[in-house]
Amino acid sequence: MQTDVRFAVRRVLAMFCLLPLGLILAREFPMIPDRPLVIGYGITVLVGTIAMLQIAYSRYDDPAERTLRKRPKDLADFPSLPPVPKVTFLLAVKDEAEYIERCVRSMVASDYPNLEVLVIDDLSEDGTREILEELAEELDITLLKLEKNLGKKHALVKGASIATGDVLAFTDSDCILAPDALRRCVQALVDHPELGAVSGHCRALNVDETLFTRAQDVWYEGQFRVAKAAESTFGSVTCVSGPLAVFRRDAVYNYFPAWAGDRFLGAPFRFATDRQLTGYVLGQLWVGKKLKKQYADSPFVTAQDYPERKWRIGYVRSAKVWTNVPEHFRPFMKQQIRWKKSFIRNTCFTGTFMWRRGVGPACLYYGHVLWVLAAPFMAVRHMVWAPMQGGIFVSVLYLSGVVLKGSIWGLAFKIENPGDTRWRYRPLMSLLSALLLSWLLPYSLATIRRGVWSRTR
Repeated sequence: MQTDVRFAVRRVLAMFCLLPLGLILAREFPMIPDRPLVIGYGITVLVGTIAMLQIAYSRYDDPAERTLRKRPKDLADFPSLPPVPKVTFLLAVKDEAEYIERCVRSMVASDYPNLEVLVIDDLSEDGTREILEELAEELDITLLKLEKNLGKKHALVKGASIATGDVLAFTDSDCILAPDALRRCVQALVDHPELGAVSGHCRALNVDETLFTRAQDVWYEGQFRVAKAAESTFGSVTCVSGPLAVFRRDAVYNYFPAWAGDRFLGAPFRFATDRQLTGYVLGQLWVGKKLKKQYADSPFVTAQDYPERKWRIGYVRSAKVWTNVPEHFRPFMKQQIRWKKSFIRNTCFTGTFMWRRGVGPACLYYGHVLWVLAAPFMAVRHMVWAPMQGGIFVSVLYLSGVVLKGSIWGLAFKIENPGDTRWRYRPLMSLLSALLLSWLLPYSLATIRRGVWSRTR
């Protein structure tokens, strides 16, 4: 009864806060016949924003703190984990001498009791290996030293091949975790056997360094607290993010060879994409048998063939992790290009089955895909073609819509973080995304075969 009242109150508050957006929508809707492309696109984006915020703030619950309301009808289809399952915490690293000690110490400092920490050094050449060797003598960690550079995906798969945990957790080498972050994620899996994986909640560690880091911190908050929370209400989080990604062994183990051997457009896809690994859990009921047949001789399949299940994937807001984000323009752009390439590749995989997971997950997923694909065309249409035709007002209207959307996300940040003035950077991030980052999509597609060793950020 108390839970029902709490959800009812949250729905009313969310509707009240979103009412001004609804009024804007009602005012603009009759203008669609006059400017179907301009007004129609703006209204579609506004409707999507309203829907996502409404779902995130009125329906999301943290699976580490209370039992989820929406669960599968037949929970008997999902085997329970032990009350305190063994967890293997994996980290692959190459040339991260600046950050690696803090990261490893935060992993070991996790307050989860049944923990195996496994660090894989992918032939570092900047002193990282020596730091790890010293840490291995001091701390309870297993250090796997590769004598040949394999790349991040293959390094993690090497680690997974010797991992003994019922749960496999991953982090990135420039991250720091809250002591209770891993425990909260594991608790969510134990309490909800239907969850095959969960993502933690990430913010910027170096938030105060530059304008870029402040803007990214606000963006991270929205992507996790709103976007992942909305997807989590349907059990269909589409990206268990690298800073803290926690999987049940039986939900992901058979698909590591497919991840390592992933090919796209006739060439190996070398990026260690979080989205792709998540996709194997989301879609294994429909693509799992085919993938396992393709790698039938792999020890990951022959050791134990786990049944394909319609796993759900959640998001644990209370599991905090912080990551170093790019501080300057050039590394920021490189990161964004990597993300765009991962988006393109994953759309061609997850997009083939996401419609099977239900109306809600499908709308969120395909709506986001259409928005990303349309963004560069809309930017050219409004910021290049329209001014050339004398339509300066169209450009102003477009930019106003971008700022409005960013302000909405900024308001959501301010509600979650009262007293924090960084909310004002969110409209700036929206402008940057619309005017610059959206144009990276065609470039990323054209250069998608280029791959380097990189973190998943």
